Amino acid sequence: MRHALGFTLLELMVVVAIAALATAGVTLAWRDSDAERLDREALRLAALIESARAQSRVTGLPVAWRAVPGGFEFLGLRRPGTNGASAAPQPWLSEQTSATVVQPAGAPVLVLGPEPVVPQQRLMLALGDRRLTMGTDGVGPFKVMPDGTP
Repeated sequence: MRHALGFTLLELMVVVAIAALATAGVTLAWRDSDAERLDREALRLAALIESARAQSRVTGLPVAWRAVPGGFEFLGLRRPGTNGASAAPQPWLSEQTSATVVQPAGAPVLVLGPEPVVPQQRLMLALGDRRLTMGTDGVGPFKVMPDGTP
């Protein structure tokens, strides 16, 4: 009687499936934390900018956004319940985050209102070697722009 040597096809398929699952688990757990932090910062900033745009339209007062050391601030917004005191600067979620207005070129601030249509604007967020562009076409909301968007 002859004994078969080696593994059956079923045994080999089980081993390959286990290896694939282990590789997928390690890959998902090994996500770049800078990219994740930058994505979270962009979503937060987009929500805050849209809130400031809405407040500007409702009050009829001009509002602008600018980067400051360690964070950003909204010029023209007032803190509720403080008799017109300006809103305090907001810190970045990660101290290493920085932002630069890239469109309009050389502009120190983003103009958020009170007009419902604002100029086309872009903002570059950076954290470490990661870069992310946010912007608006002037009508739509501020959002993360796909790579290569003019």
